[in-house]
Amino acid sequence: MKKILVVVDSIDINHSSGSKANVSLIKNLQLCGFDVCVYHFSTTDIFIEGINTKRITTKKKSIHYLLSRIQRVFTRITKININPKIESWFGFSFTFFNDVESFYSKLKKEKTENYDWVLTLSYAGSFRPHAALLKLPKWHSKWLSYVHDPYPMHSYPRPYDWVESGHQFKRNFFLNISKDAKYMVYPSQYLAEWMESYYHEAKGKAIIIPHQISPFQSNIIDNSIFGSNDEFRILHAGNLMSARNPTHLLEAFELFVKKNPNAPVKLIFVGKIDEYAKAFAKASTSNSKIIALDKYLPFEQVNDLQHQVTVNVILEAKGSFSPFLPGKFPHCISANKPILLLGPFYSESKRLLGNEYEYWSEIDDVEKIYDLITKLYDNWTTLKNEFKLNRSDLEFYLSFNNLKKTILKLKN
Repeated sequence: MKKILVVVDSIDINHSSGSKANVSLIKNLQLCGFDVCVYHFSTTDIFIEGINTKRITTKKKSIHYLLSRIQRVFTRITKININPKIESWFGFSFTFFNDVESFYSKLKKEKTENYDWVLTLSYAGSFRPHAALLKLPKWHSKWLSYVHDPYPMHSYPRPYDWVESGHQFKRNFFLNISKDAKYMVYPSQYLAEWMESYYHEAKGKAIIIPHQISPFQSNIIDNSIFGSNDEFRILHAGNLMSARNPTHLLEAFELFVKKNPNAPVKLIFVGKIDEYAKAFAKASTSNSKIIALDKYLPFEQVNDLQHQVTVNVILEAKGSFSPFLPGKFPHCISANKPILLLGPFYSESKRLLGNEYEYWSEIDDVEKIYDLITKLYDNWTTLKNEFKLNRSDLEFYLSFNNLKKTILKLKN
């Protein structure tokens, strides 16, 4: 039996989409039959049945902890955020350095001979577990370094154009990870290729472990506020970042309703809508078939809703390339409902669904999106409950069975 030590920021599934993906991976490692131990930095004790979870608490006897508290008090009194300046000098915040020390102080006590692999998991721009492993060379020959998104932020493809304070420090940090880790683990093939174009030291180390499907257990949650199962319901679940523009989807849906006024349809958005609040207010005022719930819902309720609706939407940024595998992609595959994919031609989601997948459009092609909604609706009216995605190949690709094959092929 393989023994795997997992080091992760949070295993709270309601913390972020990255945390949901990480917990699914941890659970599936257990389903593979591996002996899994998890060190995590969640704010509370969290238990996963059958897995030894150990919560790391903040180390309070350190200079970085003291500096981070002084900075917090200074910001509270003056309303001035000096963290960008600190990161431009040191690369990271005082809190980051202290959190890394907290991880390090616990991990250095673990014996490497007790494990076959150590897996550090990231989410978004957080790589605290990786920073701790860099300081522990005894683990490097067994280190699986998971990279959830491009890093640092200036490595994101267009239209993202973020440049962080201390970005050169962060680049050098990731360069060291690329050198020292035994394998670099990515959720998508395109992300692996993208990161290797920035970090040549990572070439030859790539392992693809996509976000995982966890066994779905419906809690039979009452989602009647979003309409009935007798309606044709299109759902976008998740927060809308600035680059994920939903306005063209709104226009296409409004056009469909205008031409099909009696159709029992709904377009549902669940999650923060932020800068698109005005567009949603205007659309929902003129069209009662558009529902925008501008708040967070628990993962279990959203997951249940994804299984109940007719069509799930994956909305990506407008650009020429998207290396990301959305965290909700396995949830949509598991739901076995058609996916309306709106994004670049070259994207990991489209690569997996295939070039022949019919329900795809660029994000801003209103006429094509309207045509796809019409086609989806017509197919639904014909097939009803038999209107499914039916992608057993992707169900396997995202399953613990494929994960097990991948892990067992690795060599120290």
